[in-house]
Amino acid sequence: MIRRTLLVIPFGAAALLWLAFGTPRPSVPSFEAVRAATRPSDTRLLDRNGEVLQELRTDESRRWLGWIRLAEISPALQAAVIASEDRRFYRHGGVDGKALGTVAVRRIMGGPRRGASTISMQVAALLRADLGHNGAPRGLGQKWRQMRLAWAIEARWSKAEILEAYLNLATFRGEVQGVAAAASVLFGKAPHGITEAEATVLAALLRSPNAGPAAVTRRAWALREAQGGRASREEIAAAVARAVDVASAGGPRVAFAPHAARRLLRPMVASSAPVPSVRSTLDSATQRFAAETLRRHLLAAQERHVQDGAVLVVENATGDVLAYVGGSGDLSGAPHVDGIRARRQAGSALKPFLYGLALEQRLLTPASLLEDTPLDLSVGGGLYRPHNYDEQFTGLVTVRTALAGSLNIPAVRTLDLVGVETFVQQLRRLGFEGLTESGDYYGPSLALGSADVSLRELVNAYRTLANGGVWGPLRMTPDERQAPARRPVYSQATAFLVSNILADRESRSATFGLENPLATRFWSAVKTGTSKEMRDNWCVGYSRRYTVGVWVGNFSGEPMQDVSGVTGAAPIWLEVMARLHRATPSPPPKPPAGVTPRTIAFPRELEPKRVEWFLEGTEPRTATQALTASHPRIIAPARGTVIALDPDIPASRQRIVFEAQVAGAPLRWILDGADIGPAAEPLIWDPHPGRHILSLADGAERPLDTLTFEVRGVASTAEN
Repeated sequence: MIRRTLLVIPFGAAALLWLAFGTPRPSVPSFEAVRAATRPSDTRLLDRNGEVLQELRTDESRRWLGWIRLAEISPALQAAVIASEDRRFYRHGGVDGKALGTVAVRRIMGGPRRGASTISMQVAALLRADLGHNGAPRGLGQKWRQMRLAWAIEARWSKAEILEAYLNLATFRGEVQGVAAAASVLFGKAPHGITEAEATVLAALLRSPNAGPAAVTRRAWALREAQGGRASREEIAAAVARAVDVASAGGPRVAFAPHAARRLLRPMVASSAPVPSVRSTLDSATQRFAAETLRRHLLAAQERHVQDGAVLVVENATGDVLAYVGGSGDLSGAPHVDGIRARRQAGSALKPFLYGLALEQRLLTPASLLEDTPLDLSVGGGLYRPHNYDEQFTGLVTVRTALAGSLNIPAVRTLDLVGVETFVQQLRRLGFEGLTESGDYYGPSLALGSADVSLRELVNAYRTLANGGVWGPLRMTPDERQAPARRPVYSQATAFLVSNILADRESRSATFGLENPLATRFWSAVKTGTSKEMRDNWCVGYSRRYTVGVWVGNFSGEPMQDVSGVTGAAPIWLEVMARLHRATPSPPPKPPAGVTPRTIAFPRELEPKRVEWFLEGTEPRTATQALTASHPRIIAPARGTVIALDPDIPASRQRIVFEAQVAGAPLRWILDGADIGPAAEPLIWDPHPGRHILSLADGAERPLDTLTFEVRGVASTAEN
């Protein structure tokens, strides 16, 4: 019986050859079409230099990372796969007749059931789903169609193309398909870097992708012996351990910028065209350092109930985002929330833009004196009484000290001076899109940062000051369109004055001390902010080249315990900024046109004598600012008063009294820019509707105290 079977084999082989080449071949797609039709299961976010920052999974059924050309695949892997799967690959035409005969004899003799599929036949099965075995042996009809397709592939494709296709389409382990995914997921490297030991393991996995470690090790070592390789048992064992262990882990293999990846990759993944990778403006080294620094500081602050944070680093000139750390990862209870785009209360971080507006409008100078004394403001719900962080009052302070030391009451007085609605409009010009209500909605608390803003908006607003008052959009991809266009928000001179104050270490020392996390070894301007009940704290600052913003808090909204901007966010800001300037200088900016220096002395030694900067035309005429024994101030009307006129009451009975504390000084009333008389005695004014600015001024018309009030309604024409 055996002899007859052996005699039949040559005739059967001849019949197969006639059927293969004497009948029409099945249609075969071109190699280029097969290569172009494959779609990655992951989209990769690349940094500006092409380094992978994040993988975003888009196909949960498999893990395929892209097509790799044969020249980019390790020669050791190519040799191992051919030795394991098809030793006569370069000598047959798609079907190995000798291997088929050997298999037939083994089966007749009762030997092990092992297939004789060539690499070409396996490619045929990979191209046609109906030719796959799905874990069960193929039937004769199915096997025959596979052989015919393999012959057709050999007739149209080159051997190199067949091998390249096989390595890119074959499954190596679990869901890992293709050499790119196998090299990256199992060994954390590119296909060209696969070693001899790793190559034998990958080749062994092709035979049984889900085999256990012992079986894979046995097959890999047998293959090494058959090839006469030089890999040691220890190297093969280590490769097996890594491949089997790593393959079982889910999630992305590279995860340094998850929030940036979701922002940039999701829209592109949703498109119909394959998107293997997207290049960003991010810098991998800066991204990793910022993330690691945030995590380290949050771990140290966990006892104070802090678990979330975010860091944003941008380049001033271009608007390129260099680091986008949207959260603290596994430390967070809400790791998917993007802390860079989430809106939170800004605290004192908005004060530079308020004082900048007052300077721009020439209502104040850096040397102007403001009262840091108890203040009651009339609001819709009653009286608003702002307090400083330390619950202390300083008395008279300059604008420079008030801003650098983040004093609250002078900021509220400044907001009253410029007007809430005017400040809201300015913040919108700075890109704060969340401020959608009118000024009345926010009220005087806007000076202390009651509005909700995002870290992205805040960082770009500070970048505006760094760029001389010119606002421009941020970008996260090199080809992102810069729209809308850049626009000036402050003059270059005003931006210089605000930056000069924010960089003033000495003026800041009254609140923070000389040695604090805001002090750098190079020029930088920085401001902190803490929201009500310590729910958020911020630190945003800029050098000549970079702007860095940090937010620390809890996405849940729960308050922190004894964590302010200078203790929570500032140390992170300092470390990131210091790293950026390891080899990058940041000298102080030169004064622009439109500013002038003056030496100023303050009476009663309120502050040390210094050289101060002024917008040209606002500098004082004398070197010493004069003060009376009791500082002049407006007593009536109250700040923020809203007066409603009643048309049924005679106008003579609805007059408003202006009253001031002048202590004998020859002061005058200035209403809406016009001199309306001396302030030595109370002045009676006939009101007319509108918002009004009332100032108490000296003989040189320099305001010593200023407030705003509003008159509503229609003036009465009735007389009594």
